[in-house]
Amino acid sequence: MNPETTWFDFLPGYAALKQALHPSLVRTWSWQVFQATNFDFAHVMGGLVVLIFLAFGAFRYAAAVGGSGDAGLVPPPKFGLRNLFEVLADTVIGLMAGVMGEKAAKRYLPLVGTLFLFILFSNLLGLIPGFEPPTNTLKTNLALSIAVFILSHVFGVREHGLKYFKHFLGPIWWLIPLMLPIELISHVARPVSLSMRLMGNVVGDHKLVGVFFGILPFILPVPFLLMGVLVCVVQAVVFSLLTTVYISQAVAHEDH
Repeated sequence: MNPETTWFDFLPGYAALKQALHPSLVRTWSWQVFQATNFDFAHVMGGLVVLIFLAFGAFRYAAAVGGSGDAGLVPPPKFGLRNLFEVLADTVIGLMAGVMGEKAAKRYLPLVGTLFLFILFSNLLGLIPGFEPPTNTLKTNLALSIAVFILSHVFGVREHGLKYFKHFLGPIWWLIPLMLPIELISHVARPVSLSMRLMGNVVGDHKLVGVFFGILPFILPVPFLLMGVLVCVVQAVVFSLLTTVYISQAVAHEDH
């Protein structure tokens, strides 16, 4: 298989669909670090694969625990999809509770947990030969990061009202010309750093594994695949943890 070929290329009609949508999805301009676009329609298809898998896992979990009473609280004897999602959910809510407390963690778990699962399985998808991870393009990561950026401020306004914006101005009125630009820059830098960090690590890991698969596809890539799994998990945890920190800072009841 050609390194640029994915399993989606074998789907009937995929080539025509890709050709029709590609011009409207790629970036045609370049500027400094934004050189030739790294986006491909395979990223969209990879995102759909992850979405379908997560939806299937959610429905399976709901079917397993729904209507079963107390039996739904007892994990099944054999490790399966339900156990996997339970372990991941417990991990996420444990991380969140350490930052914002258990009550707030349960409140924002649907958002942070969804981000964690999507990023984790998107990263892991790239370790399977013939698939492109959706998270190795800046478009996907910026979309996730901008959503976190907007929602964290929405949560802050919902919690504090318009008083939320007072923390952008500093503690004393004559510091406003200094504090306002600093706060604006620091907040705008959040989605940039989130997306660039995630993309850089995923791209680097994906390229490294690909190089060793090209040299010798047997045995040699195994240690790097194991390291890749660790990178995938760590990057999902970092993104989710920083999201939790941003939301926690926005909704915290403190005098700004």
